[in-house]
Amino acid sequence: MGQKQQHNTDPNIEPKKRRRVGFSTEDDGVEAKHCIRIFLVSKKEEFLAPESSAIEPVDLNAFFGDDGKIYGYEGLKINIWVSSISFRAYADITFQSSSDRGKGITDLKVALQNIFAETLVESKDEFIQTFITDKDFIRTTISSGEVLQQKVFNGQISDSNTDADSATSKVEVVRMVVGSMATGHLYSRLIPLVLLLVDGSSPIDVADPHWELYLVTRNETDQQGEIQCRLIGFAAIYRFYHYPGGTRLRLSQILVLPHYQHKGYGRYILEVLNDVAVSENVFDITIEEPLDNLQHIRTCLDIPRLLCCEPIQQSVKAAVSLLKQGRLSKKTNRPRLMPPPSAIEYARKTLKINRKQFLQCWEVLLYLGLNPVEKHMDNFLSVICNRVKYDILGKDSGTSGKQLIDVPTEFSEEMSFVMFKSGVNEDNAVQVDDSQPNQEEQLQKLVQERGKEIQSIAEKVSLHRKSADVAVN
Repeated sequence: MGQKQQHNTDPNIEPKKRRRVGFSTEDDGVEAKHCIRIFLVSKKEEFLAPESSAIEPVDLNAFFGDDGKIYGYEGLKINIWVSSISFRAYADITFQSSSDRGKGITDLKVALQNIFAETLVESKDEFIQTFITDKDFIRTTISSGEVLQQKVFNGQISDSNTDADSATSKVEVVRMVVGSMATGHLYSRLIPLVLLLVDGSSPIDVADPHWELYLVTRNETDQQGEIQCRLIGFAAIYRFYHYPGGTRLRLSQILVLPHYQHKGYGRYILEVLNDVAVSENVFDITIEEPLDNLQHIRTCLDIPRLLCCEPIQQSVKAAVSLLKQGRLSKKTNRPRLMPPPSAIEYARKTLKINRKQFLQCWEVLLYLGLNPVEKHMDNFLSVICNRVKYDILGKDSGTSGKQLIDVPTEFSEEMSFVMFKSGVNEDNAVQVDDSQPNQEEQLQKLVQERGKEIQSIAEKVSLHRKSADVAVN
């Protein structure tokens, strides 16, 4: 048998030190939006003092993995400057240390190149130099484009006057067909801003000539007294074929650079696009998944156009007269007061307003037609409620419903049915479960929100019309 080891009891001999095993903490990473700042600058002085030129991207996390985090760095800070003159970019990356703590080390250079591609320059000096070497980039690029419209802005034409310019300037809208080398080169430099500032965007195909860019530019005088052509914003339009020999326009992207926002330029782009649609007699113009703010501006722009159309006003007057008769909320069959097909078609033919947009405007037109509106607000909200209920639940009184009919089958009796629309007032329509306690509450909330939106648009339209009358008189 082996002998048991004896412990040394001599007090003069130092015991051996035990080794300690250390475990590094798990790398939680840092969200991209918490360590990256982006600045849009137009001159060297702004680059050296960038705080006033910071911009807020839509979602930086979307460019860094599934969880939007950067791993492997301590004290990471990334400052990125984008030139509004050349649309080139420079990134300054600093950190205290880097190590793989279980989730690797994010390759920052590759990640940033996925956003900025060839616009990313290597050094600070090279970036600063672009303010001189590329100062005529916009002017040279758009020289081959078609000037569609010019307008003088005095800083007072805006959706929000808080940031309005004080100086008067002439603004141009230039159309360029995508597919040409100049247009493709310009758009390739704009792609990073599109990705960063346009929600849910993806680059357009610069080789497809059905795409068109509508560029808003203006001339500004720099510190040396030289006139520079500045890009304010742009819209990307796709021209679809419409049988038998027409076209349809779809607005896919629209961007006004951050420092020019809330000054009326976005509204101006939409005005020009409407003029193009009418003058070129396209079938209609649509917007691809508009955000609420864009939809709001669009409706504010379309309402005055519709108010000038006598056939539309006749349809509005007929619907308003019904709204003023009794209390609709107490009637069994409450009308939705939809516009007649003739009015919808007239708006499309004359103003190129598509059906979906016209229905958005229709409720605002009804609101404006009720005078005084407070006296008939209950009836108006009743119509809005009925329409919202129909849109969400697919049913309301006096309209066609859906029916389910069992169909015998050898495969599975439980999974076999046919669904079809029933006619007006037919029995056996499928009823939506009204027992949910919060269904009515949610419906009323949607109606209230829509009512506030309509009121806001109506107030802005009325104010705009009064301002226009004062300017004419």
